[in-house]
Amino acid sequence: MPFELFVAIRYLLAKRKQAFISLISLISTLGVAVGVMALIVALALMTGVQGELRDRILGSMAHVYVWHTGGITDYHKDVERLRQFEGVVGAAPAIDDQAVVIKGETKAFINLKGVDPSLEGQVTDLATAMQQGKLSDLRDATDDQLPGMLIGKDLASKLRVTVGDTVSLMTPEGTLTPGGMLPRLRPVRVAGVYSLGLYEFDATYGFVSLDFAQRVMGKDAPDRIQLKVADMKLAPDVAHAILQEGRGDYITDDWTNMNKQLFSALSTEKLGMSIAVGLIVMVGALNIVASLILLVMEKTRDIAILKTMGTSAGVVMRIFMLQGLIIGVVGTAVGAIGGIALCWVLDTYKLIHIPQDVYQVSYIPFVILPRDFTVVVIASITIAFVATIYPSRQAARLDPIQALRFE
Repeated sequence: MPFELFVAIRYLLAKRKQAFISLISLISTLGVAVGVMALIVALALMTGVQGELRDRILGSMAHVYVWHTGGITDYHKDVERLRQFEGVVGAAPAIDDQAVVIKGETKAFINLKGVDPSLEGQVTDLATAMQQGKLSDLRDATDDQLPGMLIGKDLASKLRVTVGDTVSLMTPEGTLTPGGMLPRLRPVRVAGVYSLGLYEFDATYGFVSLDFAQRVMGKDAPDRIQLKVADMKLAPDVAHAILQEGRGDYITDDWTNMNKQLFSALSTEKLGMSIAVGLIVMVGALNIVASLILLVMEKTRDIAILKTMGTSAGVVMRIFMLQGLIIGVVGTAVGAIGGIALCWVLDTYKLIHIPQDVYQVSYIPFVILPRDFTVVVIASITIAFVATIYPSRQAARLDPIQALRFE
């Protein structure tokens, strides 16, 4: 064992009459550990919420939206053309409008979306999110059956309906009468109940067949084509390629641009929380400074004796720097292990629940990114090392003659 490390460990493990120094070192180690653990948990919390929201949003909506500048006349043709672009793995038409769903005395305003049941599963998770019924049950009216509509579980709970029940659908497209345009109520059948996991969709969206949607909305064609890409991070590149290679036929938008404000706010909040919680690590570093200053004062005679025996100032400085670094490394290791364990428990057992109608998710997931973990560990050890510089330099500058004069 190197001489400097041996002396540093002996100083940390002080004898009984110097137990106060060991207690201060223990407190410093715990301060660093608590700071590291809090920072890891905070970053895991923000990363988990951001990732969960992103996954659920992308499960409920497409990656890229495409509008035809001249209007969509034959969506099958546009779907085939857009699927030829590199990275596109799914395409489906869509049409949107506002509507009111009525069941007895209960009314709910919804976003009514018309889709092609045979293609919608290529771009969203609607087909796999069905709790009751199937996406294929979304078909137009027949002689013995009303047109079907898929609603979210929260909307179904609000209306108190289940599969097979009949509700009334009121859209802005009404009936012209001598008294003006009057809203028209159309009976529809609840064909299925889905749960996409995002409250906004589960409580305020209704899906109907494309043909039925065109009739009730008074439109002749779909509004847009939805696309799904193999790598969601490349959605902006795919949208740009369609815009550039579409020869002016298309206008595009992608999920990153449509949700820019949300994810920008989450990233800013993550940064702010990291800075705030990171101050705890700084408190631990100050404890290291205090413990080393007290140790230098306590070991003044020992330092003087070491210097008179030929120990250089550099060796003395390294002794105290190693002592502070040991506190930082041990505290960081304990905090990192504690942070990982706490995040695992909180995420596995879903212990922290939040209002779903406010935060879109029912519980807080905790996800530790390797990059965040590495940054926290390196930053903590670096801060601990920097905190040792001033006390170590003071110990190295100690004059052995002045230190032993009154001994």
